[in-house]
Amino acid sequence: MKLIFEKSVFGRRAVRTGPSDVPPISIRSDLLRRKPAQLSELSELDVVRHFTELSRRNFGVDSNFYPLGSCTMKYNPKVAEHIASYPGFANLHPLLPQLRIGGMLTQGALRVLYEMDLLLREITGMAGFTMQPLAGAHGELTGMMIIAAYHREQGNRKTTILIPDSAHGTNPASAAIAGYNVVSIPSNKNGIMDIEAIKQHLSDEVAGLMLTCPNTLGLFNPHVKDICDLIHSVDGLAYYDGANLNAIVGKARPGDFGFDIVHLNLHKTFATPHGGGGPGAGPVGVKEKLLPFLPVSVVIKRNDGTYTLQYDRPESIGYIAPFYGNFGVILKAYVYILMLGKEGLRRVAENAVLNANYVKEKLKSHYIVPFDKICKHECVLSISEQMAHNGVRAIDIAKAIIDRGFHPPTVYFPTIVKEAMMIEPTETESKETLDAFIDAMIEIAEQAEAQPDKLKSAPTAAVVCRPDETIAAKNLNIAYL
Repeated sequence: MKLIFEKSVFGRRAVRTGPSDVPPISIRSDLLRRKPAQLSELSELDVVRHFTELSRRNFGVDSNFYPLGSCTMKYNPKVAEHIASYPGFANLHPLLPQLRIGGMLTQGALRVLYEMDLLLREITGMAGFTMQPLAGAHGELTGMMIIAAYHREQGNRKTTILIPDSAHGTNPASAAIAGYNVVSIPSNKNGIMDIEAIKQHLSDEVAGLMLTCPNTLGLFNPHVKDICDLIHSVDGLAYYDGANLNAIVGKARPGDFGFDIVHLNLHKTFATPHGGGGPGAGPVGVKEKLLPFLPVSVVIKRNDGTYTLQYDRPESIGYIAPFYGNFGVILKAYVYILMLGKEGLRRVAENAVLNANYVKEKLKSHYIVPFDKICKHECVLSISEQMAHNGVRAIDIAKAIIDRGFHPPTVYFPTIVKEAMMIEPTETESKETLDAFIDAMIEIAEQAEAQPDKLKSAPTAAVVCRPDETIAAKNLNIAYL
C-alpha cells in the first residue's frame, strides 16, 4: 500500500475554502515559509478510501478473537463507552471547583470515584482505594511506595521483596524502582510458588511479597493464606498483583487470603479498552493500617451528602499522578460493575475458567500441557515437542494462527515453560468461536508434522509477513506499510 504522500496529485483538493474574512496580520519575513508545506493533495474520496483501508488492517477484539494470555483482551460493552461520552462527564475539566460556585458540575464525577472505591473494597476485601494509578505497573509502584512508607513509619530497616519466578516482569521492576532488592522464589513441580523456598529466604530483611494468584500459568496456589501468614510473621506486607482477578472476581477476595495491598487492572477485569499502549487504570487498595499512606487526594463524602477531595494526609506518599487518574476508564469499569452486579461478576469468573479449561482439554492431545490440572482463566501449552521433532517453535505456531484469522496467543511467557504459549479465551467468547480457534490450532499441529517448513514462513496472507527479526530490530522503520 502506498503512503498517502505517494498518492498525492498536484492541484487536487478535497475541500476548497472561500476567501478569508479574517483581517490579515503582518508576520516577520524570517518566520515565513520559503515554500508551501509539502502536504499531500488528494480528493475527499481518495482520503476516505486510504484511511478506511488502513483501519481494516487493525486487529481488535471487535473484529475477531484475541486470546492474548495474561492480558484479558475481552469484549468491551458499548453501553459503557456510551455513558463515558455523556457531556456531563466528557466535558469536565479537572480544575473545575468541587463545591460552591460551579461545584455541582463536578459532584457527579466525584460520586463515581467515591462509589467505585466502595465497590472495589467489597470486591477485594480492602479498606480503601486510590484511583490515581494510570496502569497496572503504576499501581505496582504505588503499592511498593506504600510498603516503604509503612516500614519507615514502623522504624523497620527492610531491604528485600520476594517475588515468584513466574511473575509478570513489571513486579521485580516496580520493587527495584522503589529501592528494594528482589529475591526470585522458584516454582515447585506443581507450577506454584514453593512455600518451602519462601521459608528459606524469610528473614527480618523481608519487606514484603508480590504474588499473582492465580499465577501466570493460570494456576491457583492453595497455600496462599499460609504464604501471607509467613510474610506477616516478619512484619512484612503481602501484595496482590490483580492482573488475573478476572479468574476469581465475585468468587474470592484477595483481602480474605491475607493480602494487605492489591492493585487491579480495570482495563482487564472490568472490560474497558486495553491494548495499543492504553489507556489503563490500576487502582490500589489497602487494609486499614495502610490507609494513612494512600496518595493525595482521596474523595470523601461530607455530612450534607456532597463530595469533596481530602488533601490533609500527613502520612501520605503524596501525588503519583495528575488529578484523579484515568477518569474515563474508571467510569467505564463502574458502569460494567453496576451492569453485571454480584451474580454477573461471579459468572464472569465461572465462564472464564470454563472456557480456558475447554481449550486446554481440546488441545492437550496435540500440544504438551506442562501442568495438566484444572486451570483458571488461562492455560499454558508448550511447543517443545514440535521444536524437538521438527524444529517448529512457538513463534511459528503464533505466526501461522494469523493466517487463520486469529490474533496469536502470548508466546515465550511465562519464561519457566520452554516454548510457552499462553492462551486466555476470556468469558466473552462463544463456544463456536473457541471451536474455530481449536480447529485452527489442531490443523497447525498437524501441519507441524507434515509440512514444518511451510509453518516457518507463516504468515503468508498478512500485510507484513515474516521479516528477519534481527534486521527488523536493528533497522526499525515504522513508516513502512
